[in-house]
Amino acid sequence: MNYRMIKYTLGWILLFEAGFFVIPLITAMIYSEKAVWSFAVSMLICVAAAGLMFIGKPRSRVLYAREGFVIVSLSWIFLSLFGSIPFMLSGTIPSFIDALFETVSGFTTTGASILSSVEDIPRSMLMWRSFTHWVGGMGVLVFIMAFLPLSGGQNMHIMKAESPGPSVSKLVPRVRTTALILYVIYFVLTLLQFILLLCGGMSVFEALNTAFATAGTGGFGVKNDSIASFSPYIQIVVTVFMLLFSLNFSSYYLVLKGRFKDAFNSEIRTFMYIVVSAIVIITLNVRNMFSSLGEAVRHVAFTVASIISTTGFATVDFDLWPELSRMIILTVMCIGACAGSTGGGIKVSRLMILVKGMISEIKTLLHPRRVKKVSVDSRPVDNDVIRSVNSYMVFYILIFLVSMMIITLDGHDLVTNFSSVAATVNNIGPGLALAGPTQNFSFFSPLSKLVLIFDMLAGRLELFPMLLLFAPSTWRNK
Repeated sequence: MNYRMIKYTLGWILLFEAGFFVIPLITAMIYSEKAVWSFAVSMLICVAAAGLMFIGKPRSRVLYAREGFVIVSLSWIFLSLFGSIPFMLSGTIPSFIDALFETVSGFTTTGASILSSVEDIPRSMLMWRSFTHWVGGMGVLVFIMAFLPLSGGQNMHIMKAESPGPSVSKLVPRVRTTALILYVIYFVLTLLQFILLLCGGMSVFEALNTAFATAGTGGFGVKNDSIASFSPYIQIVVTVFMLLFSLNFSSYYLVLKGRFKDAFNSEIRTFMYIVVSAIVIITLNVRNMFSSLGEAVRHVAFTVASIISTTGFATVDFDLWPELSRMIILTVMCIGACAGSTGGGIKVSRLMILVKGMISEIKTLLHPRRVKKVSVDSRPVDNDVIRSVNSYMVFYILIFLVSMMIITLDGHDLVTNFSSVAATVNNIGPGLALAGPTQNFSFFSPLSKLVLIFDMLAGRLELFPMLLLFAPSTWRNK
């Protein structure tokens, strides 16, 4: 285990986080808020901690899979711990666990909040919440790799550990260039949405926050009613971009290269089929709850896009919809976005591999001598990928069940507990019942909040990096 390299990388993480504080610091200065000192002190703390991490530079910068997983897990934990400091220093969220919950929810792009009224807190704090979405959406380590060569050719291990989905491939031979391409696409899409939101009458502050939260599929808003009070134009723009950020970013690169057939692969086609099917069924189910068909389609499309992209914005209280609609919402909540996107959930590609594997197994039982590999887009899926997907689902169910059993100690109803775990482990934000779109997570006990914090981190990092921290063999020198 290359401990010095791990410590050195964490130092860079904290140094970059100090730089991230510049945006909310400037916001506090523009609006003459006292929170400016909270961010200034937080920057100094991060820089000082980074300086300590840089003591004793690593003799070797080579990283293997084990170090990659540990670096990613600890980086997100450190980001969240230090990112919660401004909330506590400013008195916005004085409780450490609550501040940590809010920060983890931001970086993991979950959007679950313990705040009852976001309109009462300083604008700089709102900017920090939304900016954590943008940083966490593509991954802070992917961002750092785009500008800082950490470990030569071995940093693909970091990218695989942090990027969402069952498999990650390089767009170009150099991992650093791949990371840079992904972030350029990410930035351009964010900028485009920001401009369109300004054209719809949003202020610069509102447009920036909304663009950051949409890009990271996070869902922290600047109003208590989320996006409900904004115009239909704004809601349509946000709907479109929630879906765009739900697609694999490699597809955008393939489109730019003219490889349209490869870009619109089976995962994206399946994703769009699920979205359209959910919108049609729910619209038919809730049509009588709206004044017109157009209004129903707009709100249903927004809700489906928000949930399947795991953004968590809301224009209506979907917890008031009929049972069929709520069941579909829970289903797409677990399905999630495409691999390689900023969205959470199980991922469409992972479910495709699971279904194809089940069908193949059934056919093998009927025809024992049949030999046919599982394939996606006419390409055979490696057995290692299938094994990884199966293992993921086992751990996903185990974490889900254990988390539910622990938070039931609070005495809340089954729908609240189930949807709360689903909302956090899939990085969505709002659930149902007490955790619905018009509610918040402040009613949970400190123990339950810690469990949900773990769920948010595990869900964002695809479970394994967080679980490996608890394996004794991870820390042994071999």
